[in-house]
Amino acid sequence: MGVKIAIGGKGGVGKTTVCAVWARLFAEDGFDVLAVDADSNTSLCSCFGVPVEQSPQPLIEMKELISERTGTGKDAVAAYFRLNPEVSDLPDKYKIEVDGVKLLVLGGITQAGAGCACSEAAFLRALLTHTILQRQEVVLVDLAAGPEFMGRASVQGIDALVVVVEPGSRSIEAAINIARMAKELGIKQVAAIVNKITDPGQLETIKSRMPDITILAGVEYNLAVQEADLQRRAVFQADPELVNKLREAKTALTDLILSGVNRK
Repeated sequence: MGVKIAIGGKGGVGKTTVCAVWARLFAEDGFDVLAVDADSNTSLCSCFGVPVEQSPQPLIEMKELISERTGTGKDAVAAYFRLNPEVSDLPDKYKIEVDGVKLLVLGGITQAGAGCACSEAAFLRALLTHTILQRQEVVLVDLAAGPEFMGRASVQGIDALVVVVEPGSRSIEAAINIARMAKELGIKQVAAIVNKITDPGQLETIKSRMPDITILAGVEYNLAVQEADLQRRAVFQADPELVNKLREAKTALTDLILSGVNRK
């Protein structure tokens, strides 16, 4: 069974960039890779350079599909729905393939007050649980921004959670909260990538603020990555130094995961 990695952090820190680059690197290593966009602000396709008109509709927006799978059709009692809808066929049906990577766009719940107790949440949770526990590929999940997603326990069963953090107190505090919640959920390996560094001292400051979290890499702020985002070009081709840094981080993370497996 392939490695399962979730990537989180405060909005705008670069977690989607990390997810996209790692997906390409795992694919280049010969692995079967499924990259899952579980953020309400779906942008993983953009990181692969997929044009807007070719980007798939997020599954969370497919109301008829959700109604069918959760049993909330027009003849159903509104207050009741299936907590474990059948979803095993959906990743293969709705994925697209780009640069040797399978992309699945889930999306996230955006309406205020939706919370966990709704058919959409049950649908998303079932899909994530299936991809994490039942799929045989390397699975990379780009989580929704912030710690709220962790509260749904949708990522139990992953091999590692990687928090992307940028220089800034709000980002550091969000990373610490996400890491704490991950450990409470029983996730064994929790690590971080420090992104958008503009001064070497920033990395040391963040390390001192997060002493219990393994730092996989420090990545400098890069205008080429910003320009790729602006032009909707694949971030993998934006900057070789970024790719090299994230390749080193990927190696460090897989070593951590393997060391945990060997200890068992």
